[in-house]
Amino acid sequence: MLEPVWEPLSSYRSYPPEQMTARAKSFHAELRRRRTVRDFDSRPVPRGVVETCLLAAGTAPSGANLQPWHFAVIENPAAKKRIRIAAEAEEQAFYSGRAPKEWLEALAPLGTDADKPFLEEAPLLIAIFAQKSGTRPDGRTVKHYYVPESVGIATGFLIAALHDAGLATLTHTPSPMGFLNEICSRPAWEKPTILLVVGYPKADCRVPHHGGLRKNLEEISSWV
Repeated sequence: MLEPVWEPLSSYRSYPPEQMTARAKSFHAELRRRRTVRDFDSRPVPRGVVETCLLAAGTAPSGANLQPWHFAVIENPAAKKRIRIAAEAEEQAFYSGRAPKEWLEALAPLGTDADKPFLEEAPLLIAIFAQKSGTRPDGRTVKHYYVPESVGIATGFLIAALHDAGLATLTHTPSPMGFLNEICSRPAWEKPTILLVVGYPKADCRVPHHGGLRKNLEEISSWV
């Protein structure tokens, strides 16, 4: 077993309460601007921006710090077309009988259906894979722990980083999505969890009005 290496916490910053409040409000306001987008412009995204956002996602906490994730970025038009064909086949099965009535009723206000043109129109897709195990620097295979939780946190970091950089995203989850392993050349023991659509919104992009759908503080939290 490798012995842990400890170092001083030199990166931590403390702020006076009033500055903490201002920073918290600023961050909240920034994330409130984030909207899920389904109409994407095709103009390219700077690769360096996306790579920096991926590095930000890689700073997320994970079980035993084993970082059980892989982000496969797809920009090749032929690969995106293959993904769209495979995803729409699964979506057609979903909307035509696989989905429970209650699920379809919940989706109805959004007007979604089996047609997913954004999978080809957006400049980038990021397939996010969860790794059940990994290889240590010494060649040993180790089991990963808290994989769904770790990958979920990293995905949240990635979405926030992309938004902060000025990009729009859409979380797409065709089920099942094992076809992504073949298209992205990932091993079978990695499980695709989310297909993140990334790019700029079209100039005439429209999104659902939040109205009363956003839960307030009392609905999403409690103090014990």
